[in-house]
Amino acid sequence: MSDLDSLVRDARSDFAAATTPAELENAKARYLGKGGRVTELLKALGSLSVEEKKARGAEINATKQQIEAALARSREALAEAELNAQLKAEALDVTLPGRRRGVGGLHPVSRTMERIEAIFGSMGFDVADGPEIETDWMSFTALNNPENHPARSMQDTFYVDMKDAEGRWLNLRPHTSPMQVRYARAHARKYAGADPMPEIRVIAPGRTYRVDSDATHSPMFHQVEGLWIGENVSFKDLKFMYLEFMRAFFETSELALRFRPSYFPFTEPSAEIDVRFDRGPLKGKWLEVAGSGQVHPNVVRNFGLDPERHIGFAFGSGIDRLAMLRYGVNDLRAFFENDLRFLSQFK
Repeated sequence: MSDLDSLVRDARSDFAAATTPAELENAKARYLGKGGRVTELLKALGSLSVEEKKARGAEINATKQQIEAALARSREALAEAELNAQLKAEALDVTLPGRRRGVGGLHPVSRTMERIEAIFGSMGFDVADGPEIETDWMSFTALNNPENHPARSMQDTFYVDMKDAEGRWLNLRPHTSPMQVRYARAHARKYAGADPMPEIRVIAPGRTYRVDSDATHSPMFHQVEGLWIGENVSFKDLKFMYLEFMRAFFETSELALRFRPSYFPFTEPSAEIDVRFDRGPLKGKWLEVAGSGQVHPNVVRNFGLDPERHIGFAFGSGIDRLAMLRYGVNDLRAFFENDLRFLSQFK
C-alpha cells in the first residue's frame, strides 16, 4: 500500500471517529490545514524534477480530493445525526389533545365594583374617579379631621415625600372621600346661582391605602363611598337607599339592616351599618358593612355649599368585604395573592 493510500485511509478513519463538528474540524486541520499532512506533501514537490513533480503532484491532488470527499461525507453524517437527535428531542405526539388557550376573566373585586356601580347607577348616582395621590387638605382637612386626629399619623397613612404647589403634604388616599369633595365642589361651581341647585348623587369607588395588613385588612384595599346632598334629604333616605342596595347586591330580600350610633369627624350624627342574613351560612349573624351619617356642616361648607340650605348623607363600604360576603371568602389576602386556582373560580 502506498503512502498516499495510507494517508486517505487514516483521514477517513479520523473523520469517521469525530462525534462533533468541532472534532471533525480538528481532524481536517491535521490533513488539509496549513500544517497538515497533505499540505506538507505539496510543499515537498519543490525538490523534485519537472517530470517527477507532474506525476507526484497529480497523485497528491487525487489524494486531496478523496480526503475532501470523505470530509464532506462526514460533515453530512454529523449534520444528519444532529438533526435526528433534535427531532427526537422535540418530537410531538400528534395523538395528544390540543392545548387550548386559557380564557381570562374579571377579578372578583372588579366584578364586585362593576356590580356596585350598576346598582347605584340605576338609583341615579354618578360614578366619580380621581387621583390616588392626594393632598393633606383633601384627605383630612376638608373632611373636618382635626390636626391631631390619629388617622393623620404616619402609623395609619402612607405619606409621599413631597408637597404640592401650595406646600401641602401629599399622601396615598386613605379613603375615596376626597372624590366626594372634588365632585361636590365642581358641582357647586357648575350650578352656582341655580335655584334650586340639582341634587348631588355620586359614588366614588376605587383603591385606597392604609398601614394595615392581616387576614381581614390589606395595605391596599378597595372602597366605595357615596354622597347624596340636596335641600330635603334625610336619614330615612339613607336607610331606604342602602337597604335597596344590599337587597340588589346579594339578590335577596331575606336580610335586615341595623344602624348603630358611632362617630366620624365628617358626619353628625354618624352610624355604623350592620347586615343580618335570614338564611345561608351567615344566618343570624350581624356583620358590619358600612359607615354612614349626615354630612357635617363644616364639610358642606368645604363643598362650597350653604349648610343651612343643603343637607344630606354620606356612606362608605369596603368593596373587598362585600366581595368576601358575596362569594364566601374568609381571607382577604386570597384576592391579592394571584393564585389562578382561586381566581379562575370567578370566570
